[in-house]
Amino acid sequence: MKKSFALVIEDDQNLSEIFVMSLQAADFETEAILDGQEALDRLQEITPDVVVLDLHLPHVPGEVILQYIRQEERLADTRIMLATADGQAARWLLDESDIVLLKPISPMQMRTLASRLRSSGTREKSASPTG
Repeated sequence: MKKSFALVIEDDQNLSEIFVMSLQAADFETEAILDGQEALDRLQEITPDVVVLDLHLPHVPGEVILQYIRQEERLADTRIMLATADGQAARWLLDESDIVLLKPISPMQMRTLASRLRSSGTREKSASPTG
């Protein structure tokens, strides 16, 4: 059985590593990107099952990446976990994401929610802000 693939887009190296380890523990193949423009470029080449997306990224903000994913038909089934410390932005973007995680995020929380996304299949709205 093919593993689900998660793309972590987070500019904080330590957080990125924690997210990657948590997703790998939830049986995902992973790739991490620290820069918004690199993430946009990479999303033109791949179709991840899940994207963990920070909003405050260098070069291209997370909101732009979120809009790209939601407008790209090829990425229609990609699930998005927003990871942000900005509660107000999280509320604005709740409808565009599948799960909103307010930082700080524990590895166990990330692993549990990633497992839930992997097992739920195609995109459907069922999540609310977590904090």
